[in-house]
Amino acid sequence: MITGSNKKNHTKLYYMKKIKIIYWISTIIFAALMLLSAYPDIVKNEQAIEIMHNQMGYPEYLIQFIGVAKLLGVIAILIPGFNRIKEWAYAGLFFDLIGATYSAIASAGFDPMMLTMLMFFVPGIVSYIYHHKMLKATGGTI
Repeated sequence: MITGSNKKNHTKLYYMKKIKIIYWISTIIFAALMLLSAYPDIVKNEQAIEIMHNQMGYPEYLIQFIGVAKLLGVIAILIPGFNRIKEWAYAGLFFDLIGATYSAIASAGFDPMMLTMLMFFVPGIVSYIYHHKMLKATGGTI
């Protein structure tokens, strides 16, 4: 039977475990999605060139740069610690997602299929929120 301070400790441990599980699941999903979107850019496959260069008008040299930047962002959010770098990585990945959404709408108009971009935004937002919950719960260290 759990009583008094043991109950308080048990509740805190349960809360921390829940935060960590939600954080890591959302972070891994977000990282996997961003990595899957980075790979075609890094290798400059034909579909990436078609969409980013031919349809949206981005210069070809920017395609690989964006892919490598996404890869570095994914690495940064997966490595424990380095909280300031992690903040920049989240910002960069969200700038990429917002820019991609805006570019798609600006070049082709709104299409209901663009709502699939939510599958990138939602785990990213959850990951970011729970990263901060972990920082708060651990006193700023992860």
